[in-house]
Amino acid sequence: MAYRSITKRWIINSLGVILLVLVVVTLTASLMIHNYYYTSMERELKLRADYGDSQVQDMSAAGKANLNAEIRNLVETFEDKDKMEMMAVDHNGNIIVTSSGFSYFSSYDMPDYAAAKEDPVGRGTRVYKLEGTNEKVMAMTVVLPVFSGDVSAVRYVISLENVDRTILTVILILCGVMVLILALILVTSSYFIRSIVIPVQEVGTVARGFATGDMSARILKRSDDEIGELCDIINYMADEIQNSEKMKNEFISSVSHELRTPLTAIKGWGETLMTMGPDDRQMVQRGMHVILNETERLSNMVEELLDFSRIQNGRFTLVKTRIDILAELGDAVLMYTERARRDAIHFEYSEPENVSYVFGDKNRLKQVFINVIDNALKYSDRGDTVRVSVKEEDGFIEIRVQDTGCGIAAEDLPKVKEKFYKANSTRRGSGIGLAVANEIVQLHDGTLTVESELDVGTTVIIRIPVMAKDTERPTQITTGESEPNQ
Repeated sequence: MAYRSITKRWIINSLGVILLVLVVVTLTASLMIHNYYYTSMERELKLRADYGDSQVQDMSAAGKANLNAEIRNLVETFEDKDKMEMMAVDHNGNIIVTSSGFSYFSSYDMPDYAAAKEDPVGRGTRVYKLEGTNEKVMAMTVVLPVFSGDVSAVRYVISLENVDRTILTVILILCGVMVLILALILVTSSYFIRSIVIPVQEVGTVARGFATGDMSARILKRSDDEIGELCDIINYMADEIQNSEKMKNEFISSVSHELRTPLTAIKGWGETLMTMGPDDRQMVQRGMHVILNETERLSNMVEELLDFSRIQNGRFTLVKTRIDILAELGDAVLMYTERARRDAIHFEYSEPENVSYVFGDKNRLKQVFINVIDNALKYSDRGDTVRVSVKEEDGFIEIRVQDTGCGIAAEDLPKVKEKFYKANSTRRGSGIGLAVANEIVQLHDGTLTVESELDVGTTVIIRIPVMAKDTERPTQITTGESEPNQ
């Protein structure tokens, strides 16, 4: 369908114009050729008529007694009779003598003679067909001054049959050339249109495969032009969709595992507690502690998923006020101090005396700090070190969270902030926490940068702009809105 549709439109729009141009060129060239040959014949007649007129004038000037007989003799001895015919005409329009020796009847049609009699100069040229033979000729009549005798004009007649055959031959050759050009255009254009249509057909086939869930098909790139670029883009899109689908499946598997683990623990301890008696107080407290921790873990995970959903749907809201960023970061550090001690990880926090206020959502920024510190501890082993530092520089508050854990491979580093992506599938987590954190930082007009080296460690750098002096009123911002609500 695409081939027929595009080809049809191309033939109508392009070949139609080309054909019209070729027809116009052919007709114009034919007319020019016709005019050229006929003008050449008329010029030849005029030159011969001028020469004959000069001969008659010379005879008249010489005072020859029988000028009429001299003109007759001039006609009879005409030297160019193989090219044209010369005739003497009397006052009544009858042909007296011809260079060919043929005689003509008195009613012989001579439109050039009639035109010459009406012309002030006494000359007339006409193209017409001879009566009887239907031969096409060009004739020129030159009216002579009034002399004694019966000769009043001289005619020159030339056949156009050979000229018309020559013109026809040239026009046929020209038409043949035009047909050849049109055929060449058709061949080259057919190749050109196929180079467009075939990739488009392949795009349609691959796209239909995508619609049915087959993401394995790819388009063969045949050229380095815009069509080739389109093929590259479609193939790249397919790769990205496959990667996204893979990450989504891994995400679902990971989230399922993350949800199942605390649920299993809660269910197991719940069943255990139901069988315990009043004397197992210590075991009951331990079980309740596990249930509370796993419930908190589930709650955090669900909140993380809800935040991600809000960001995706453009319903993520920030309530910005003037905040002390050190207080929020300090709370996040305090939350993980005991965990770091329990996991035998060296946890260091370098807190400056003070930094400028920032204009932001304190709960969301604390969420970012918690996520980044949690990742640093999660990807560190016993004996590793996690350092948190803060400094103010060039109008920004810069928070660095550095660990000496397992690090991230170079090929994985550009993707760590993408949704669903997990650089290390052996570690727990959903793979969306850092994506949410990055969105929150960007909504604060800041940046979140990840630097890492495999088996050396990772550094996360968060930069938040300090609060402008003219910013006082609390502001509510929702993703997707162009204007903040104040």
